[in-house]
Amino acid sequence: MSMLQPSPRHARGLPEPADVERPVVLIVDDDAAIREGLSELISSIGLNPIGFASTQELLASWDPDVPGCLILDVRLPGASGLDLQHRLAASGNAKPIIFLTGHGDIPMTVQAMKAGAVDFLTKPVRDQVLLDAITVALERDRLQRATAEVARRNAERLELLTPRERAVLVEVVRGRLNKQIAHEFGISVVTVKLHRSNAMRKMQVATVGELIRAWETLPAPLRQARG
Repeated sequence: MSMLQPSPRHARGLPEPADVERPVVLIVDDDAAIREGLSELISSIGLNPIGFASTQELLASWDPDVPGCLILDVRLPGASGLDLQHRLAASGNAKPIIFLTGHGDIPMTVQAMKAGAVDFLTKPVRDQVLLDAITVALERDRLQRATAEVARRNAERLELLTPRERAVLVEVVRGRLNKQIAHEFGISVVTVKLHRSNAMRKMQVATVGELIRAWETLPAPLRQARG
């Protein structure tokens, strides 16, 4: 089966069963020969390439939760590679992007890199240069996914707190002392200590330093909300 003809599972943005742990490298280029050549190169190092002729084709079938990265041409039918980069960023999807184009210029390169691209390469590109960029992109994706998983777990733990425990936690991470928190809420220092202890236990941290680090992983809306 050609990499340019995704299976039904791939058409739904799903990896094949044997590929669940294998990162997917999504190639978006309107030149079929380039897609095929890149697919062969990427397959040769044990990764899973899938080719698309346009950003519309990609968006119709891609599951952003699958580990991997994108290789994008800049000039494409319909929305450009830069348009897709902006769309993904606006939706909160920071999937690593490598631009590979025959039509790049300095302003375009600067724009792409400022928007978070891993690299901006010009065709023809040496195999090793592209493979090195893919390695960097996949490592960035791994770290981003790990960070997102930590944030998800901490957000779930935060939901276990009572409103008062959360309110005390917020004051603790702001550096307030127990007696200051007690005065703020009109409760005893002993009660503050109890709420603080319960909050730390539910957040699964042992020190205030760990609590602060866990708090900082949370999305801004959760950190800004008062208990």
